[in-house]
Amino acid sequence: MSDRNHRTNILLDMDGVLVHEQQAIEGAAGFVKALHERGLRFMVLTNNSIYTPRDLSARLERSGLDVPEERIWTSALATAGFLDDQRPGGTAHVVGEAGLTTALHEIGYVIVDADPEYVVLGETRNYSFTAITGAIQHINAGARFIATNPDPSGPSPTGMLPATGAVAALITKATGVDPYFIGKPNTLMMRSALNAMDAHSEDTIMIGDRMDTDVVAGLEAGLRTVLVLSGSTRGEQVERFPYRPWKVADSVADLDLDALTAS
Repeated sequence: MSDRNHRTNILLDMDGVLVHEQQAIEGAAGFVKALHERGLRFMVLTNNSIYTPRDLSARLERSGLDVPEERIWTSALATAGFLDDQRPGGTAHVVGEAGLTTALHEIGYVIVDADPEYVVLGETRNYSFTAITGAIQHINAGARFIATNPDPSGPSPTGMLPATGAVAALITKATGVDPYFIGKPNTLMMRSALNAMDAHSEDTIMIGDRMDTDVVAGLEAGLRTVLVLSGSTRGEQVERFPYRPWKVADSVADLDLDALTAS
């Protein structure tokens, strides 16, 4: 029987909670270490579909964070799981990077340039006009349109870059077809992560830095939510939303795990 007063699983957003542009946020390494020491099950979530979990684990390790690849859940993995459930062994025209193509290959999907069942749009640092044109033509010919996440932009050392949501809007403008977004704030992302770690929403806390993705998705999935102010959402913005997180903290360094999981 699940004990609703004792939460032993943690979902953590990555960017803005643990790292900022590949630099560990102060206190993040200690927080992750405490998760390991207490034996708490946790999963790091990211809408980023560029990298595989192994790649991300290595990048986090270089930032001083001990997060094994099996503790990382990406929008690419969630997208692959959705497609495997909907149409196993299908075909897709993919606009994206290795994180997405690897996830699709692992479920037995074939990536094609002719007559795909799906157009799958992910994040990349090198959006190709040719690939986007192909996506538009395939959708106009009847392919179903899936996108890994709705984020319109993402950070880089040189400033904001267009992300999946912005390119999806371009394709929608050209085709009149809206994509089905898999990543946050779609609760499918949360539920697929819970399934991957064999956890239940009643026993899980979501820690994120965005009210409009992390918190709302966590609430709709039935999780208790914690907002940290080390990323996108500022403290004065919280009251403008029609929903509230369970707790608000400056960063994960200010969270007491014992109190958090016992509540």
